[in-house]
Amino acid sequence: MDIAASLPFIASGFGVGFLVGMTGVGGGSLMTPVLILLFGVQTTTAVGTDLLYAAATKSAGTLTRGFSQAVDWKITARLACGSVPGTTLTSAVLYLLDVHGGASPRSLNVILGMMLLVSAAGMLLVRRLRWLTVRHHPSAFAARLLVPGTVLAGFVLGVLVTLTSVGAGALGMIVLVMLYTNTPIDRLVGSDIAHAVPLTLIAGCGHWLLGSVNWTLVGLLLIGSVPGIVLGNHVSSRMREHVGRSVVAAILTVVGARMLGV
Repeated sequence: MDIAASLPFIASGFGVGFLVGMTGVGGGSLMTPVLILLFGVQTTTAVGTDLLYAAATKSAGTLTRGFSQAVDWKITARLACGSVPGTTLTSAVLYLLDVHGGASPRSLNVILGMMLLVSAAGMLLVRRLRWLTVRHHPSAFAARLLVPGTVLAGFVLGVLVTLTSVGAGALGMIVLVMLYTNTPIDRLVGSDIAHAVPLTLIAGCGHWLLGSVNWTLVGLLLIGSVPGIVLGNHVSSRMREHVGRSVVAAILTVVGARMLGV
């Protein structure tokens, strides 16, 4: 791919990286539809490429949060106990159904559109959900659901992320704030990001075996996203969190509706 053809992908990586740095979320939710809608990349290839791109970017985020002790590794391990079997099983099913790179099943586009809309809602409502959960669910009830609920949530995330590359962040946070009512939200965010690393990496490797990863695009997106994330982090210190999240949620809503053909 020549330089002129590479620039739009680098620019897209920069734009998505900027939003991720500014809000801490939205990478997987934005990159896949960008590749599909703007560049005409087939759905399975867009998903597989985005998964490995996300694994690289979230690894950096995990290192930062891990060193600052903002990750609860017990929560991360419980999620992984469900998500690893979930993504492995889903990859096997895709193989048996002969869904390889270069395919764009309508069903996957519909699921992706729905996931984008749910992710947008989750970004806006996560703190409200925490308040409602604390108010209406006794701690004893939540304690009984803690471990099995986290593992089950991890399994569902493994399935959905393998199919769409969307949901590791926003959907994971919805579940965590409802289960772990005594854990600070910032710590849950760190745990969710840490869990997304093995999840996206394993799911991405599954897509690689299916032939649905474009390594050239992975490299170009990362070239753009690194400076974008740095700049976004700088801007985030000057902007209220809810403003950035509202912007990303609005974008996800529009893109989700577009994926559904609305």
